[in-house]
Amino acid sequence: MHGSIVTGSPPRVTPRCLASAEMSEDRRRSLGKLGESLAARHLEARGYEVLERNFRTREGELDLVLSGAGCLVFCEVKTRLAGRAERATGGPAGPLDAIGSRKRKRLRMLAARWLTTRAAGAERPSEPDLRFDAIGITLDGQGRVLALEHVEDAF
Repeated sequence: MHGSIVTGSPPRVTPRCLASAEMSEDRRRSLGKLGESLAARHLEARGYEVLERNFRTREGELDLVLSGAGCLVFCEVKTRLAGRAERATGGPAGPLDAIGSRKRKRLRMLAARWLTTRAAGAERPSEPDLRFDAIGITLDGQGRVLALEHVEDAF
C-alpha cells in the first residue's frame, strides 16, 4: 500500500466482549459492522459526508462511499481483534495486510459499478477526483479501539 497515513484519536467504543475461541459468521459480521461505524465516525469528524454504506453487488461490497476534500472516496475497512490473526489462522498480521492485489482490483471494479449506477447530480456529487482509502482498526477483546490507521490514497 501507498498513501498518507492519517492519525488521530480513535472514536470511543462502548466496551463489549467480542473475543471467543471460534469466530462465528454473526460475530465476524458484527465485528465488521462495528469497524465500519467507527471508520464512518472517524471520517465524518474530519469533514467527510457518508454517501453510502455497504453498496452490494453479486461481485462484492464497498464498505463506505464518501465525499469530501474535493474527492469522491471509496473506503475499505478492515477490523481485527488484537492477536487473533497470528494465533488462529497464521493470516495477515494487521488489518490492512488483508487488502491484497485481488481485493484492490475487485474494489476498483465495484467503484466503477457504483459510479455507473449513480447519475451525476442529485445522487452523486461531482467531485473532481476519485480516491481509494483504507482504514484498519484493531480492537481488544473488550471491543476497545487499540489502533485506527487511515491510509489516504491507499491504492
